[in-house]
Amino acid sequence: MADHDADKIADAAPPQRQRNILYVDMDPFYASVEQRDNPEFRGRPVAVGGSEKRGVVAAASYEARKFGVRSAMPSVNARRQCPELVFVKPRFEVYKSISQQKREIFAEHTPVIEPLSLDEA
Repeated sequence: MADHDADKIADAAPPQRQRNILYVDMDPFYASVEQRDNPEFRGRPVAVGGSEKRGVVAAASYEARKFGVRSAMPSVNARRQCPELVFVKPRFEVYKSISQQKREIFAEHTPVIEPLSLDEA
């Protein structure tokens, strides 16, 4: 086969599709849902989780993060870092429902979705 024949075959090959992967991790997801559903929490530092002595922060709003409050932090430490912190008990059924809505939006754009948790895909 001549060199120019190989060039024609290469030119006729379909172009390679670029594969894009989008990773979504909504760290303050639970806290954002609570702020959405409770207008009195908007603009305030909010932590979802247990406020008791042995409680743990499951999610912290952006306002709480400014004080260093983070997920998996003992509630006692979170309260020490942010005395105005509002603790909210988790409502996992609500978070699950909203997470499903989020996945439906993703499905409008791609057939491949790999859910990792309620706030990650």
